[in-house]
Amino acid sequence: MLNNGVMSTHQQQSRQLSDSERVPAILAHLATIIAMFVSAGWLSFVGPLVVWFMYKDRSEYVRRAAAGSFNFNIWAWVMTIIGWIMIFTVILLPVGILLLTIAFLMTIICHTLGAIRAANGEPFRYPAQIKILT
Repeated sequence: MLNNGVMSTHQQQSRQLSDSERVPAILAHLATIIAMFVSAGWLSFVGPLVVWFMYKDRSEYVRRAAAGSFNFNIWAWVMTIIGWIMIFTVILLPVGILLLTIAFLMTIICHTLGAIRAANGEPFRYPAQIKILT
């Protein structure tokens, strides 16, 4: 609560969200991490995309969480592809390994933070995105 006894809009939003909104939002973030290990990263965009399709008209909160997760995954995919291309050129091997490492670590960290925020009913903004879904 603020000093004058009024709740901030963030507190109001987190109290208004039900489990039926929080759980899919959490899944939109965590699906990527799960897919990274199950499919070696090739299907990391599928989970957020499925959640987005299912909830795009039902919940703005879930839609935004899934869209952010999907858009961030596209950015991570681009970084990964560029990294692999650099690795195959051999000359740019160190830069390629650095890009792959950054994409991997940011994916794990950002999706984990997104899931934690979603569990608390808070929005999460990814630091890098290629905006495709809104």
